[in-house]
Amino acid sequence: MKAKHSRTTPKRYPSDLTRTQWKRLQRLLPPARPGGRPREVNLHAILNGIFYITRGGCSWRMMPKDLPPWSTCYGYFRKWRNDGTWAKVNDALRTQIRHRAKTKKSPSLGIIDSQSVKTTEQGGPRGKDPHKEVNGRKRHVVVDTLGLVVAAVVHSAGIQDRDGAKLVLKKLVGRFPRLQKILADGISNGDIAAWARRIGGWIVELVVRPADEPEQEKGTFQVLKWRWIVERTFAWLGRYRRWSKDSERTEASSESWIYLAMIHLMLRRLDPA
Repeated sequence: MKAKHSRTTPKRYPSDLTRTQWKRLQRLLPPARPGGRPREVNLHAILNGIFYITRGGCSWRMMPKDLPPWSTCYGYFRKWRNDGTWAKVNDALRTQIRHRAKTKKSPSLGIIDSQSVKTTEQGGPRGKDPHKEVNGRKRHVVVDTLGLVVAAVVHSAGIQDRDGAKLVLKKLVGRFPRLQKILADGISNGDIAAWARRIGGWIVELVVRPADEPEQEKGTFQVLKWRWIVERTFAWLGRYRRWSKDSERTEASSESWIYLAMIHLMLRRLDPA
C-alpha cells in the first residue's frame, strides 16, 4: 500500500508560517518596486527567517543555514521597519480579529502600561528606571479590550511613565474615532489626564489598588479590573525570546519586535496550524 503524500509543506520550525497564514500575510505586504529586476527572493521563506529570530531570540548571524541568508532577512526587516510596514500589518490583522469577534474596527476603550527591560552592550538610548531599578529601556503599549496592541513606543527607561505615556498616546491621535477612555495605573499620574483630554479628547482613568486594603495584602499581586488585560498581553509577548532583553541599537527596531510578535500571534489566532 502506497503512502499518501501530503500537499502541505511540513514546517521545519515551530515559528514557520503555514501556507494559509502566509497567504493572509502576503496580501498585506508592500509590492515590489516597479521597474528594474523582478523580485527573486522567496518572501515566505524570508518571513519564516524573521519570525525564527522573533521567536527564538538568537542573533541574525546565527540563523540556521536552511533559512535564507541572514543579511537578506535583516534587509527586509530593516526596510519594513523604516517604512512602517510592521505597524501597518499589525493594524490590519488587529482589525480582522476584531471583526471576527464582532467588534468595530475602532476600540472605545484602551489600556496603557509599561515594561522596563535591560539592554546589552550594543549601544543606543538607555537610562535607569528608579522605580523598578532597571537600567535599560522602557516599552509603553496601548492595547484594546482583546489585548491586541494598538500602539507601542520604546524609549529610555529613565523617562518617567507619565512622559512615556504621552509618547505612545500621541500615536493614537486622529486614528480611532470611537476611543473615549484610557485606563492607566497610578504611576502614570500627574497632568496626564488633562493633557489627554486636550490632545485627544480622551478620559484617562487610573485603576489602582484599594486604599483600604489590608496590610497583609500590600505588596502582593492583585487582579485589577481591566488592567489584567494588558498584563496578559505582556505575558503573550514574553513567549518571544527576542523580547527577553533589548539588544537593539535603535528604539525603532525594538518597537518593530513588538509588532512582529503580535503579528505572529494574530496569524495563529486567525488561522490555527
